[in-house]
Amino acid sequence: MSRVAYVNGRYVPHAEAGVHIEDRGYQFADGVYEVIALIGGRFLDEEGHHERLERSLRELRIAQPMGRKALSHVLRQTARYNRLTSGIVYVQVTRGVARRDHPFPADTQPSLVVTARRIKGPSAAAVEQGVGVITTPDIRWLRRDIKSISLLPNVLAKQAARENKAYEAWLVGEDGMVHEGSSTNAWIVTKEGVLVTHPPADAILNGITRLGVLAAARKQGIKVEERPFTVDEARKAKEAFITSTTSHVIPVVAIDGQPVGNGHPGEVTRALLAGYLAGFGLSSGSFQ
Repeated sequence: MSRVAYVNGRYVPHAEAGVHIEDRGYQFADGVYEVIALIGGRFLDEEGHHERLERSLRELRIAQPMGRKALSHVLRQTARYNRLTSGIVYVQVTRGVARRDHPFPADTQPSLVVTARRIKGPSAAAVEQGVGVITTPDIRWLRRDIKSISLLPNVLAKQAARENKAYEAWLVGEDGMVHEGSSTNAWIVTKEGVLVTHPPADAILNGITRLGVLAAARKQGIKVEERPFTVDEARKAKEAFITSTTSHVIPVVAIDGQPVGNGHPGEVTRALLAGYLAGFGLSSGSFQ
């Protein structure tokens, strides 16, 4: 079956979908996006994604293309047209089409594109054995809290990870602090059993899965510290892991080739994965 996309009010064959060449998303990366997981016909953390999308639009002063209820309908229709019950739905909003000029154009209608596709969740090997990450300087702009479509630094970091046979790249500031991954949030568990992750601020994107894992940690009585941590502290940690909409919770067992803890996924990481999924009535096998 051919895929279907939603583009500015129309459901069209994916292969024929397109926007104008002077769409500001194409010209300036002047837009935002969200990726929502769909598991067993149900969207995970949908309200959180709506809230973050609306916040990103406000921060960039882009008008909402439609209300939350209408957008929720479009998400479901796009999934239905693609006969998708498990996978991801991608939402992108740009400032719209206008003559190329840096200042905001007047009276421009925002562009809305929604696509859906099947993906598998993290592999059983990644969850059971853990993955490696590399560290790389964070060269992104200073408003990482906005889920902008301007992702070239993230692309370069992810490519560096791939070329180094790592799963992810952790982005490190000039002060030596780990901000987050190229497409994930970064976490460590100290030798004292304290869960540490960078606080929500301009330096990181406040991941929706991140918030779910924090809720699971507090429910389990795990002590949490939202604070920056250094690469050296991460290397000396008892455990480490990453989170995202598509990765969920994946153990990190090596940083720059050096083992974390005993080099195997830790108990806290496993408990948090189970607790996060249990909040949706799911298990890790639900994503395969």
